[in-house]
Amino acid sequence: MRASTTTIELTSKSSFRQANGQLVLIAGPCSAETEEQMLNTAMQLKNVNGISVFKAGIWKSRTRPNSFEGVGTIGLGWLQKVKQETGLKTACDVVNAQQAQEALQHGIDILCISGRATVNPFAVQELAEVLRGTDVPVLVNNPVYTDLRLWLGALERLHQAGITDLGAIHRGFAIDEQHPYRNHPKWEHMLELKSLLPELPILCDTSHIAGKRSLLYPVSQRAVELGADGMLFESHVNPAEALSSQQQQLMPQELDLLINAVVTKVKLAETTEMVDELDKLSQQIGSLDDELMELLLRRTAVTKKLGSQGGLSSVPLQQAGKWQQQLESLLQQNQLPGLNTELVQTVANALQQHDLTPQSDLGKSVA
Repeated sequence: MRASTTTIELTSKSSFRQANGQLVLIAGPCSAETEEQMLNTAMQLKNVNGISVFKAGIWKSRTRPNSFEGVGTIGLGWLQKVKQETGLKTACDVVNAQQAQEALQHGIDILCISGRATVNPFAVQELAEVLRGTDVPVLVNNPVYTDLRLWLGALERLHQAGITDLGAIHRGFAIDEQHPYRNHPKWEHMLELKSLLPELPILCDTSHIAGKRSLLYPVSQRAVELGADGMLFESHVNPAEALSSQQQQLMPQELDLLINAVVTKVKLAETTEMVDELDKLSQQIGSLDDELMELLLRRTAVTKKLGSQGGLSSVPLQQAGKWQQQLESLLQQNQLPGLNTELVQTVANALQQHDLTPQSDLGKSVA
């Protein structure tokens, strides 16, 4: 659903849009892990073409506990040291008012409102109140779900609190469809936000959309083609030892090569076409899976009717025997080309077991 039109007056000197049209590039590790890791990464990123901001995850909001949740406040001190030794501006994600307050106290240059906060208008309002009266630049991540109104509403709340150096981060969305990305880009949402707020800079978080190194170039290329004002990349001195998101982080040297390829508009069209084709095929698989589920539901309904008829308790057994005979005949005649016979046999066995399960037990496994 299209959001209603809105007007947000922004500063004429945005931190997220360069007058010369060059991309605003932000990079750093997914997570701040140690002071040494932060400084080593930052010193190398300082020499990467176009990088002007060093961003690191200080607090890592996780869906479930018992995984690395960030080093916390101590990491803000490491960011301060990065700025002192490299001259790079610093940035970090914040998800609540307390985190924003601590980041301000440590002089962090740019605050990024987490997508987990963007989905909650109450959290956004609390963040806006903490930021009221400051001139800190703020980037707002899209909500984790595809609701443009939440994204727009977060920007409006911050603007009403007096924040005029605003930008948006397009990092993709968590959806149920099968796709090759970590977060589905749903580029149409970025484009709609651009049409509603053409003066608003939008940066693309290519790492979180791609989820793996092989997709970083085509995602970056597409973002530039669609008018992104900049990009965010995750970079680590040793991605293999990273405590989070190993597959989507690049070494600074690798990131330098990627950025050069993007800004010089190296044509790797076949890569982008491949991703488009993968996307289409994934959507087809999703549609076919829906059809399979519909067929299973219809088959289950018929099985229930058979089982509910008194005196017909042997029908499922007879049906199972017929199914097995038909399957064996098809396999012997090679009439199932392209199908793994073990997979077919496994499905057949599962269906037989389902037919033989008492009706009162059906559904217990998914309750």
